Amino acid sequence: MSHRIDDAGRLIDRSKPLRFSFDGKPHTGYAGDTLASALLGAGVTMVGRSFKYHRPRGIVASGVEEPNALVNLGSGNKLEPNQRATTTELFDNLEARSQNVWPSLAFDIGVVNQAIARFLPAGFYYKTFMFPRAAWKHLFEPFIRQSAGLGKAPDAEGRDEDTYEHSYHHTDVLVIGGGVAGLTAAKAAAAGGAKVMVLEQEAHWGGRTPVEGGEIDGMASEAWIAAAVEDLAGMDNVTLRTRTMGAGVYDHGYALGYERVSDHTPGDGRPRHRLWRIRAKQIVTATGALERPLSFPGNDVPGVMLASAVRDYAVNYGVAAGRRTLVVTNNDDGYLTALVLKNLGLDVVGVVDARATATGANAERARKAGIKLMMGKAVAGVKGKRVVTGAIITDLSGKGASTDVECDAIAMSGGWSPVVHLWSHCGGKLNWDDGEAMFRPDPDRPPSGAAGEAFVVTAGAASGFLSLEKGLADAHEAGRTAAKAAGGKLTRKAAPKAAEEERQPIKPVWIMPTEAGVEKRMKMWLDYQNDVKVSDVQLAAREGYQSVEHTKRYTTLGMATDQGKLSNINGLAVLSDALGQPIPQTGTTTFRPPYTPISMSAITGEARGELFQPLRRTPMHHIHEECGVNWEPVGHWRRGYAYPRAGETVHEAVNREILNTRENVGMLDASTLGKIIVKGPDAGKFMNMLYTNVMSTLGVGKCRYGLMCSENGFLSDDGVVVRLAEDSWLCHTTTGGADRIHSHMEDWLQCEWWDWKVYTANVTEQWAQIGVAGPKARAVIEALGGMDVSKDAMPFMTYQEGELAGMPARLFRISFTGELSYEIAVPAHRGAEMWEAVAKAGEPHGIQPYGTEAMHIMRAEKGFIMIGDETDGTVIPQDLGLDWAISKKKEDFLGKRAQERSFMASPDRWKLVGLRTLDGAVIPDGAYAVGDGTNANGQRNVIGRVTSTYYSPTLRKGIAMGLVHNGPDRMGEVIDFATLDGTGTVIKAEICDTCFYDKEGAKADV
Repeated sequence: MSHRIDDAGRLIDRSKPLRFSFDGKPHTGYAGDTLASALLGAGVTMVGRSFKYHRPRGIVASGVEEPNALVNLGSGNKLEPNQRATTTELFDNLEARSQNVWPSLAFDIGVVNQAIARFLPAGFYYKTFMFPRAAWKHLFEPFIRQSAGLGKAPDAEGRDEDTYEHSYHHTDVLVIGGGVAGLTAAKAAAAGGAKVMVLEQEAHWGGRTPVEGGEIDGMASEAWIAAAVEDLAGMDNVTLRTRTMGAGVYDHGYALGYERVSDHTPGDGRPRHRLWRIRAKQIVTATGALERPLSFPGNDVPGVMLASAVRDYAVNYGVAAGRRTLVVTNNDDGYLTALVLKNLGLDVVGVVDARATATGANAERARKAGIKLMMGKAVAGVKGKRVVTGAIITDLSGKGASTDVECDAIAMSGGWSPVVHLWSHCGGKLNWDDGEAMFRPDPDRPPSGAAGEAFVVTAGAASGFLSLEKGLADAHEAGRTAAKAAGGKLTRKAAPKAAEEERQPIKPVWIMPTEAGVEKRMKMWLDYQNDVKVSDVQLAAREGYQSVEHTKRYTTLGMATDQGKLSNINGLAVLSDALGQPIPQTGTTTFRPPYTPISMSAITGEARGELFQPLRRTPMHHIHEECGVNWEPVGHWRRGYAYPRAGETVHEAVNREILNTRENVGMLDASTLGKIIVKGPDAGKFMNMLYTNVMSTLGVGKCRYGLMCSENGFLSDDGVVVRLAEDSWLCHTTTGGADRIHSHMEDWLQCEWWDWKVYTANVTEQWAQIGVAGPKARAVIEALGGMDVSKDAMPFMTYQEGELAGMPARLFRISFTGELSYEIAVPAHRGAEMWEAVAKAGEPHGIQPYGTEAMHIMRAEKGFIMIGDETDGTVIPQDLGLDWAISKKKEDFLGKRAQERSFMASPDRWKLVGLRTLDGAVIPDGAYAVGDGTNANGQRNVIGRVTSTYYSPTLRKGIAMGLVHNGPDRMGEVIDFATLDGTGTVIKAEICDTCFYDKEGAKADV
């Protein structure tokens, strides 16, 4: 049966019918419909099942607060679960299916849970599934996994063919909400000269006002809205976005917007969703208010809806929730729904008002329209299971006689709650308003920045002003002050005017009948999706859950996909009553972004497929490929592992590269090493805190090896630090540590030392770096021309800036191979050019490229540590014999106090030593050294482990380093290492010095 109302529906175009299907059955709606309005118009009342008891569920709201009408949209790799029918715009051939049902919506086997509802109260999962123990694995867990979750996952084999993108926007004032309050605030801010952006989550401007009626500045509300949007669209300093939800507000004026670009026009070539990353000086949240349901027995039966939703569907879409509607309310707004329905020719059975008298203007209009008013009454029960067929009316307490009325829809209004989510995301505080029975923003405790400046203000109904006249005045002032705070001026224009209408106070009624027994309270629903009842919250209070956050988790109240938008205020009011304390003392649960769910693809944007984790390539990448390089992944980078020649194995290539570097000269692409600039008046102080040794005394043009530790004292990274200028340092880090260490720096600067004048920049990708190492390295650099690189002009651990081969370059005399070495840094776009110049200059000297494996072996021959090999997150510098790099003069550095703890300072630790196998064999990587005796588990005692192990072509035998218990005190001792081949073979190795090659360092300092 069609539920369409003739000559109604301001948002639909009846000349454009659209086909769609629900659970495989075809239906027809109109352009402008939502899926929810199209379903109601087609007479579809039941749209899903609840999660726990699988009770029939119908549409209850008309917007983002809808908890029931969640559908699987599309099919195959186009399937998207948990889509709200109330916010899904209808398009031709839309395909939707109900969720949480099996085998079908009409016949769902899950309804058996209703028969055992007494055994599934709040928190039942904490009390059951414990015995017998074996049943968990074989019975309980498989059943729970099968039952858990809503919706169906998309086809795993199919790829989402839609595109998603991120957009960035900077503005002075961001207005979130495009109702009349948002438009008013935007006009006031724009008139003050501010750059303004306005986000509206729906496809249409104006919010609820066109449905509620009224005049603004003597114009019909729809005409005023159209004029306001036209004015704003014509301003150069205003950006308007519809279908864009304000998802979250974060520190420093950062906000996220979620735009559904082409959900309603699939296949038109546009991105499906767009995630806006917005920086604003001031944010105005004009997010309106949400109507609350009433808690009475059977308030979840399909056909029981919010009164505001009933009039939304009637006015906006020409859809009747029912032909005979009963209105139940505790405030004036319920009467507005009764009047709207009456004016559209629908039968209004009557208005049940919990208040003893009705004196408001809407109530008086209802009387004159002949609508029956039942004062001081309550709904004591709803007739029907899959659709409303009637209601039981009694006095408010429930003690008097009852009356049955026939109806096919019930419109309930329990008052309004301002949408304070965005206000609260950054710490805005709330006050309880007894007069309106709502939490509203406290203007004296707004979200504020580091310096205490407020950057968020609410407007209109979001501030708690529910009348049109007061809401417009508040929004106008919010726009004015936001513009002024953002650097604009206060507009002299007056606020829009609307007639003031006296409102009768609400009567807070959290359950009805107010003295209902337990049987009735077990049928009063708070959270429709999760099946949380009034009795569940009262049980939680009796069982000791006094915190609303604890009650939320114990009962799952507010944990549905609507995140408590309908249930939370009623739930905490019930909890407060059960605890015998006022509502403000109970408080609210934490509001967290996003305001409503956003798609994972929108978060990802373009970062999927090959772009999910893009490979990072150095400027010389193509040259290495032409040389037949063997690649190695290092973090997100690809580095050359070795350069095998024709007929040569990788192992042979590595040995050749090492010997050539030791005997002649080699070149290495070191561009991936982290390069972080630290600059500012307090940079020296900051560097001293970051590194274990003193960096502030480093002379300009000098280099120093440094260690960084975490605050727990463990070695985090190492590298060469260069003093570029009086206020500037260049920190080299490991390849994998660049981003991590930069984040580490910023974390301390922003959170702890925020008042220090220090600037950091990660310039890793801005510079290409080439290592030139070997006895003939100086000759190669001299052949490039442009700098004096003699030993006297450029001694070891110094730095120069000038030209090499006609290119601007930085030259560092540092060594990781133990040979005479230089590192050349040039702007990244000239990296390939410099590589070819070095290769050409080195031809007469036998230059060859060497890869990361050769580099690792040469550094091990010298006993140099490698972060990630010699460290594992539990190693301190002292374990590696690096005590010399820890300042004894500095009062503090990151990790200093942690290293003074007894366990860290104990001499009884595993420490780094060299390991020389007796037969020249190579110890397996990661092998453990075993000692005498056994531990508590009957296993042989472990006394150490290998950290680095290689075959050294220089020494023609295996070498290794490892952490051994009291290792430096056991020089010359032979210890056993177990192999991993399962044969029980033991490799014997002598503990020796970590440096196997040129211990005096003469080869590097020539």
